[in-house]
Amino acid sequence: MSNSPKAKMSQVSMFSSGQEFANLLVSSDLLLHSWFTISDLRNHPYLNNPILVKVYPYHSNGAIVAFVSSPTCTLQKEMVSSEDLEGSQSPFDFISTKFNPHFSVNKAAITLFESLLNELSALKEQLGNVSPLIITGVSLGGSVASLFTLWLLKDNNKRPTCITFGSPLLGDSGRQQAISERPSWNSSFLHVVSNHDPILRSLISPTNAFAGSIPQSCIYNPFGMFLLCSDSDCSCFEEPESVLDIMMEMNLNSQHQDNRFLAFDYEQVLELLKHRVIFKGTSQLFHYSVDQLQAGIDLQLEAIGIGGQQSSNMNPLRTEVKQRVKESFDKKKDAFDPGKKLNKMKEAMAWLEWYKKVTLKEGGYYDSFKRSEYRGRDAVKSRQEIVKHQRILTRYWKTMVAEVEKMPQREETAFRTRWLYAGTNYRRMVEPLDIAEYYMKSGNTDYVNLGRSEHYKKLEEWRKEDNPSGSGNYRRKSVSLTEDSCFWAYVEEAIINSKRLREGSLEEKENAMAYLVKFGGNVMTMIWSYSVSSEIFQPQSSFMNWWQEYRQDILRCLSNFPLANYMDNEVYRSYA
Repeated sequence: MSNSPKAKMSQVSMFSSGQEFANLLVSSDLLLHSWFTISDLRNHPYLNNPILVKVYPYHSNGAIVAFVSSPTCTLQKEMVSSEDLEGSQSPFDFISTKFNPHFSVNKAAITLFESLLNELSALKEQLGNVSPLIITGVSLGGSVASLFTLWLLKDNNKRPTCITFGSPLLGDSGRQQAISERPSWNSSFLHVVSNHDPILRSLISPTNAFAGSIPQSCIYNPFGMFLLCSDSDCSCFEEPESVLDIMMEMNLNSQHQDNRFLAFDYEQVLELLKHRVIFKGTSQLFHYSVDQLQAGIDLQLEAIGIGGQQSSNMNPLRTEVKQRVKESFDKKKDAFDPGKKLNKMKEAMAWLEWYKKVTLKEGGYYDSFKRSEYRGRDAVKSRQEIVKHQRILTRYWKTMVAEVEKMPQREETAFRTRWLYAGTNYRRMVEPLDIAEYYMKSGNTDYVNLGRSEHYKKLEEWRKEDNPSGSGNYRRKSVSLTEDSCFWAYVEEAIINSKRLREGSLEEKENAMAYLVKFGGNVMTMIWSYSVSSEIFQPQSSFMNWWQEYRQDILRCLSNFPLANYMDNEVYRSYA
């Protein structure tokens, strides 16, 4: 391990706050209020209903929605796939993403949820702008509470908090990843589990105990925050694999104890923990360790009855949990944050805008870059500098597009609305440089189909979806950036096809004429809508060179070519 000051600082600054967060939770009234609604609902007659739901007032404008399942409901290990759910018009199809298209959920929980679907649809509308909004439940009722919370999270204006007590694990790794990858979703769930709750044995599916021989899709995976409680204390854990291992250990440690809480009552646990938080003493673990992260984890494990000060150094679980927590910290530190590098991207775009401006009289932005001839007044601001910023922008936007595609559909749409303007400007500014580099290589043809990056295609696709009718219908002057970022690729193909028109085979000439007719028509459409930059008419541009060199060949083969009248009459001189 490095002994540098930077390494030491990084080590000291990393610590675990799970116990402090647990103390904050149990000392507040939130958990007890939630449990009191469950206790009240348990006293209602179930009649023929396998599950009950009721709304309770909370503070001035808030509400607690409680779910309690009938004692006759039995916990099932079986899961049902989202593919089967979609067939019954599941309200959870929004969770699927391109990279995580399928997931599985506990069959008993989804069956109970669907039995309440009409009632919950009305309740969803009724809750409106209620805040704070707490969703709670116990055992299988907690699983239904989690599903209802997920359904509410589909609407961006709703941010409920879900608190479950002794709730079985809900789904597989697909569901866990879909939730964990959305920090705002994952932080909405708190699961309270006591080591005396008989449900603990059911929380850990047998498939988890023998995971090595079972497909990952068949294994239950946790998500959200877990408040794990013992006789003496409690602590919070979030990293999924650690939660599974710790609950297994809790189960082993408690299996020979008296299961005196057959109908488990969390009120006693919460009251006891709240009382002990107020009078708690100070642990000595930090006095013996300079590794604050390990010390904090040792305190957490000790709090829930795993290990202890004397045996903690011999417990392999402590080192496994520490490693996973460190990896989780690193993952969160490097998590996708679209605004983190935005200023750097603005700086890179400013360089390209400067380059575009100063190369206008050198044949334009595209051709100056392609010819690599630019000699500006400031030698430092060279083409190599432009290439560097081109690469920076492309890496950034490739990452952006890839991350957006991982998002659930609802979040993807919201993201695209906020960031599409910047992405469109980037595409129109940078893609011409990629096109120039592509055609600089001898023999390269058909950039649009053979050379174009997928992230450009996606940005263009999203732009069209966002504005299907197009823009610029009432524009009265030309744009500074050509709207079709592939324009210069079409010009390069026009040059290639004009050569074929002059010296190709009969078939090549026929194909070339078809291309040039289409190209000429598209150019005129862009001109009349002012959607192409006036730089295409610069004397040394590829577009002007194409027309001047191949005009006679084109007019000889094509009797009706509207672009010819526009160019020959020099109407283009007034375009800008």
